[in-house]
Amino acid sequence: MFETTIQFKPRNQWRVGMTPDKLVQELDRVVNVPGLTNIWVPPIRNRIDMLATGIKSPVGVKVSGTDLQIIDRLARQVESAVRPVPGVTSAFAERLTGGRYIDVNIDRDRAARYGLNISDVQSIVSAALVETTSARPSKACSASDQCALPREIRDSLQKLDDLPILTERRAQLRLSDVADIRIADGPAMLKSENGRLSGWVYIDLRGRALSAAVRDMQRAVARTVQLPPGYSISWSGQFEYLERATERLKIVVPATLIIIFVLLLLTFRRFSDAPSSWRRCPWRSSAAFGSCFSSVTTCRCLGGGFIALGGVAAEIGIVMVVYLNQAVAARRAKAN
Repeated sequence: MFETTIQFKPRNQWRVGMTPDKLVQELDRVVNVPGLTNIWVPPIRNRIDMLATGIKSPVGVKVSGTDLQIIDRLARQVESAVRPVPGVTSAFAERLTGGRYIDVNIDRDRAARYGLNISDVQSIVSAALVETTSARPSKACSASDQCALPREIRDSLQKLDDLPILTERRAQLRLSDVADIRIADGPAMLKSENGRLSGWVYIDLRGRALSAAVRDMQRAVARTVQLPPGYSISWSGQFEYLERATERLKIVVPATLIIIFVLLLLTFRRFSDAPSSWRRCPWRSSAAFGSCFSSVTTCRCLGGGFIALGGVAAEIGIVMVVYLNQAVAARRAKAN
């Protein structure tokens, strides 16, 4: 994974008819890196999403379980399942294989035969292979240097087998006399959540509402991906916060309308005047709801806007009710 920040020219210098969507389409055709997929997001939103959910793309799928090979297989199946969904421009599952490791399997019996324990051999291997700062200055390595064997020795299994070991009895051994050394395949990186290993699938969307696209992807994954016992799939990214905000708004919006009605009762001190002002709130909100959904893509900010609109509608209703009461009272006084 690597990041590239693009700084645009001023809009008046763009080609005629060029839009951000067309620009992304052209970049997708030109920027093709083998093994990588493109995700085009603003830098600030990129950082916020990464800090909030750990996923830079608008939607992410987290496959959790106990076996990395099964997690890798399930993540690739999720990647294949969501790609045909309308609105999905890219889907990429992290590859959990591809790492190369040197395994040093210490034989306890052979090590004990020469008067060595596990920690003795581990300290020798660590000092020889791992670049650590020396605690004791010497002629070969000062306190600020990184001490380890040269890379040409560390890159050769044969030379590692011949790594000399000096025991307390001044017996000289080779590392292969007390341990078996081999190169093993493994994960390039490990991720875990809630104490379980996980693999992530990054999904980029364009041209569709987030909630509708995620629902279609969830149906596609449910049809094609069979989860073994002990494995789970969770949806994250911006969709995670959209779901959380939607559930909260289902409670906040009705509570707001009830609080407004109670405040109107306390203001007018008459039950007949409060409904006249209060019923403007649902009507105004429903009209704005239809207007917004017919022209723009929905987002969490609309919920806060509807709450604010309810307060403004109630305020205008109060003015209208006060004006009507004064007009009625003036007409009655004139008639008398």
